[in-house]
Amino acid sequence: MLAERHLTPLNSVALLAVFVLASVLWFATLDYRHLIPTDEGRYAQMAREMMVSGDYITPRYNDYKYFEKPPLHIWASAITFQLFGLGEWQARFWSGLTGYLTILLVGFTAAQLFGRVTGYLAALILLSSPMWVVGGHFNALDMGLSAFLNLALCALLLAQHAYEHQRPQSGRHWMWVCWLAMGLATLSKGLIGIVIPGMVLFAYIVTCFDWKILGRLHIFSGLVIFLIVTAPWFIAVSIENPEFAHFFFIYEHFERFTATAHGRTAPFYFFLPLVLVGFLPWMPQFFQSARQTLMQYRMQSFSASWMLWAWFAVILIFFSISRSKLPGYIMPVFPALAILAAKSIADYLESHAHLSIGWRFQTLFFTLLAITGFFFLSEVGRNGQPDEVDAYQAYTVWIVVALSCLLVFSLVASLLAKRNALLSIALFAFGFFLTATIAGTGHETLGRAVSGYDLAQKVKSQIPSDAKIYSVRLLDHTVPFYLERNTIMVEFTDELTFGAKQEPQKWIPTLNEFVIVWNQDPNAFALMSPGQYEELKTIGLPMEELGRDSRRVVVRHLRDALRQ
Repeated sequence: MLAERHLTPLNSVALLAVFVLASVLWFATLDYRHLIPTDEGRYAQMAREMMVSGDYITPRYNDYKYFEKPPLHIWASAITFQLFGLGEWQARFWSGLTGYLTILLVGFTAAQLFGRVTGYLAALILLSSPMWVVGGHFNALDMGLSAFLNLALCALLLAQHAYEHQRPQSGRHWMWVCWLAMGLATLSKGLIGIVIPGMVLFAYIVTCFDWKILGRLHIFSGLVIFLIVTAPWFIAVSIENPEFAHFFFIYEHFERFTATAHGRTAPFYFFLPLVLVGFLPWMPQFFQSARQTLMQYRMQSFSASWMLWAWFAVILIFFSISRSKLPGYIMPVFPALAILAAKSIADYLESHAHLSIGWRFQTLFFTLLAITGFFFLSEVGRNGQPDEVDAYQAYTVWIVVALSCLLVFSLVASLLAKRNALLSIALFAFGFFLTATIAGTGHETLGRAVSGYDLAQKVKSQIPSDAKIYSVRLLDHTVPFYLERNTIMVEFTDELTFGAKQEPQKWIPTLNEFVIVWNQDPNAFALMSPGQYEELKTIGLPMEELGRDSRRVVVRHLRDALRQ
């Protein structure tokens, strides 16, 4: 392939250096930020509870049954905690690992389908996609799901590529990997793990009329693999918890999609800005690839590009139609877009020694965008609370460094556009990776207070191991993890409503009942909002403040305080 003439020894060394340095930064920054609500604290606490209890069948959150999602992510985090102890990087390790491995997977797949240059470019593009960087450093289910969904996609592409090149044994093996990946995706976040690939395949077939692909799916043996992966846990949890099936399959899937049962409504166009921001540095290639793929419509053989566009379109439309929307839902589209954008660039390099004038405009645009950003630094934190002024000022420093990286690397990439195409692309990608990494890591200046870490460290040693901690009209997602304790909910269950109904003895339904229980338990401690603390003071509840931050107050029973 002519594009590979750009893989000179110098460029190969430069690409290796970029990937090595980016890999170090990818994992080194997992530990910098404290956990923030809601997802990060929730899934860390669930994994901690699983590790402590040894119950890997019934997921629990704050000691209440929690069946909103399957447990693969929680299993992985619990094992990490068991091996390396509790901590931030341990909580984020599964997201970081699956996100990083997907970058390698995308590079490998693109190289097999379209050549080595496309493979290198695809990995660089995904590495520098802002939303992928953020998602890989956030303890949530979306990255693990995205990784296994894209493993299914890549395995399907590689299988069909093998069949097109008369390698049926390789094709069969890749299809088995595809079914395995769908099983792991299902264990990551539910039936979406098989529904999305199924919808994409259907969309591809009906738009390409490529019906022969149906004979290459190995459906029977594939379903066996899928069930071997998924069935044991679903059967075990259903036996131990007969109420699981209705809640998980009906409430968490059907009602989440069709109704506002979870209070996560958003406009139909909600995901479009997220795609724009999440793939910002490569949007010109996004549109160029779309044009190229449409021009090649009605191809006679399997089209990986058309499958990749079907993947993007189906996921975007599916979640846009859904009544429940969260930013992480769109995460699975970015690996496919990375391959498409990489192919667009590689196709151009097949017949050109240098990058186009459009690339220079692209890099200069982001140079100017970075310069413009410096003029808006005063807007950072303008709408923040008075007690957040110092935090926003500290975050401004991080933004300055991030913008400086974007400015320098984009400018250098522009200057190298005619001299060294691959080096120009690699430096531009690395600059955006640094920008996203620095901006995300710097959020610690704001997130530390939100995490409740300092409050937890202040009061942790004062709470005996046998003391009960009540959470009064508040579900705090991070403090329990840092306290390494569960709390008893009072008059507010939020997302723990289902679990509280199953085990009503584990919570206190009314504030009046809490007052009675509190007065009878001189060893009691409680977590509440500052406003709730003032309300309880007015009714004379015997309590002493142990510590507070802007969002929470921790108190102990006054009689316990007097004894000490």
